[in-house]
Amino acid sequence: MSGVLNILLIEDDTIEVMKFNRVVKSLGLNHKVVEAGNGEEALHILKEQNIIPDIILLDLNMPKINGIEFLNILKADEVLKYIPAIILSTSNNHRDVMECYRIGIAGYIIKPLKYEDYTDRIQKLLEYWSANQLTSQ
Repeated sequence: MSGVLNILLIEDDTIEVMKFNRVVKSLGLNHKVVEAGNGEEALHILKEQNIIPDIILLDLNMPKINGIEFLNILKADEVLKYIPAIILSTSNNHRDVMECYRIGIAGYIIKPLKYEDYTDRIQKLLEYWSANQLTSQ
């Protein structure tokens, strides 16, 4: 991998957050992961703490502000709209997928049930984005 990523992980499930962080650590990656439990908390992190991540990974089904509502707010912001947002969800609802792409996501990954498959998808995702020329750099 060529670059260290600043990742904003928006996920309300503590086990999913732990699983993601475990995969990053097990792969020996030095990416910085900032966690938000929902879209509202993520917006606070982005606006109040002036953190501009390289990528945003988010779930769709969250309390307060869900993934689609968060994406609409993100993509309406002149500064934040360029941050690549990737959905990481168990939902394979075609309408959700199409709506997310219409809003402007960079990818949609369905969380696999098997841990090995999850690890493989996260590794490929992070390899791609760390090798990419990111807009925030």
